[in-house]
Amino acid sequence: MQLTADNKLKKIIVVGDRVLIRLKKPNEKTGSGLYLPPGVQEKEKVQQGYIIKAGPGYPIPMPTDDQEPWMDSDEKVKYVPLQAKEGDLAIFLLSGAHEVMYEGEKYFIVSQHSILMLEREQDL
Repeated sequence: MQLTADNKLKKIIVVGDRVLIRLKKPNEKTGSGLYLPPGVQEKEKVQQGYIIKAGPGYPIPMPTDDQEPWMDSDEKVKYVPLQAKEGDLAIFLLSGAHEVMYEGEKYFIVSQHSILMLEREQDL
């Protein structure tokens, strides 16, 4: 899902090394043809979903050099960017995820260290 101007998720800002994930629609039947009851796949330890929004990354500590009082202090925070990008399919640990409801839909907020694997449509 891509963000558009009229999209309600445009207002959301994800903080730090976290990503906002919407679960991929689960398969309703197994490979052998058995139909699964609703909620079975929600209890799996490993889930997969699409990254809707990504945070800026890991903050880099500010240098501790003593600057002269007359110098302008540059207080801009710098970040190490995340490997996960918006639109990626993420396979993540459910134990490291936090479930949130936003405007009637269920999302997961996941730290990058809980993501096991990413699938990206573009060239890596």
